Amino acid sequence: MSAAFDKLIKMLEEKGSLTNTDIETTTKELGEMTPQEMIDLSAAQIKKQPRTAITMEQYLAATKVLDSAAEGSPEYEAALKVVEAYEKA
Repeated sequence: MSAAFDKLIKMLEEKGSLTNTDIETTTKELGEMTPQEMIDLSAAQIKKQPRTAITMEQYLAATKVLDSAAEGSPEYEAALKVVEAYEKA
C-alpha cells in the first residue's frame, strides 16, 4: 500500500471520518493512491459511518403507517425508509 493510503487509514481510525481536504492534502504531500486503494479507503469510510438500529417496535409501527397512509405522502415515505432499513439489516 502507498504511504498516502496508510496515512489516510490511520487518520480515519483516529478521527472517525475524513474530509476531502484531508484526502487532497495527504495525496499532494505523499502522492496519489491507486484506484484499488481509493476503493478500499471509500469502503473503510462507509464502514466507519454510524448506523441507526431500528427496533422491532419501530418496524411494526412503520408497517402500520404503510397500510394506512396515502402512498407518496411524507408519512408513507418516512415509514417506507424505516421498513427498508430494518429488512436490509
